Amino acid sequence: MNPERTSPRPGLLYRLYQRRLRREIDPARIPHHVAVIVDGNRRWAKQRMQERVGVGHRAGARKVPEFLAWCEEAGVGVVTLYLLSTDNLSGRDGAELDELFGIIADLSRALAEVPEWRVKHVGSCDGLAPGLSAALADAEESTKDRTGLHVNLAVGYGGRSEITAAMRSVIAEHQAAGGTIETLAERLTPETIGEHLWTRGQADPDLVIRTSGEQRLSDFMIWQSAYSEFYVVEALYPDLREVDLLRALRDYSTRQRRLGR
Repeated sequence: MNPERTSPRPGLLYRLYQRRLRREIDPARIPHHVAVIVDGNRRWAKQRMQERVGVGHRAGARKVPEFLAWCEEAGVGVVTLYLLSTDNLSGRDGAELDELFGIIADLSRALAEVPEWRVKHVGSCDGLAPGLSAALADAEESTKDRTGLHVNLAVGYGGRSEITAAMRSVIAEHQAAGGTIETLAERLTPETIGEHLWTRGQADPDLVIRTSGEQRLSDFMIWQSAYSEFYVVEALYPDLREVDLLRALRDYSTRQRRLGR
């Protein structure tokens, strides 16, 4: 898979640096699941004196297939992209949201056309445009049997909302099985709650990357990232380069993960 590149062909010194970084990454310690907080699209547009922030969102969407191809080439198995939060749905201008809905819908369709890539929507459809919800559902259905790179699109996603939904699901399931309030406490284990999250059945992220230099989680995978490693990239997402990812993977490969022990 060689998606159309969104940046010029790198020069000789850049390519030499890429090769050096690849040599410095321990192939036995590549993270299986990389989660990315996609940040900086609006600032990218503002820096270029663009009145419409949608310009930045489109630039970020064009970067996604290229970034995923880098991950695939590096040996990453699962990538989760945080594209639209539940907070965004209430905090963004209506016109911006409408344009963003269309951009994400187009992106999900494009990713579903990549051979072997599996696309899954992680989040709630509450507050999403019907067209976007349909596009996400179609991408997930049409790719569900694929075994290549697994791409989670976190859209309409919030960590607190996810945990709340999981708890409600556990309670409803317990009640449907004839359980009582007295026996409910026995069901509320980390394992049971994990089985009701939007990412159920998937491994937790090994590495969480945030672009744009911000150092906060922003309600992203707050349950799943309890033991994840974190890495901050200064570049705004549309400006992300392969060397930025390679540096993150090199840094990860040198860390000693304790996993709470």
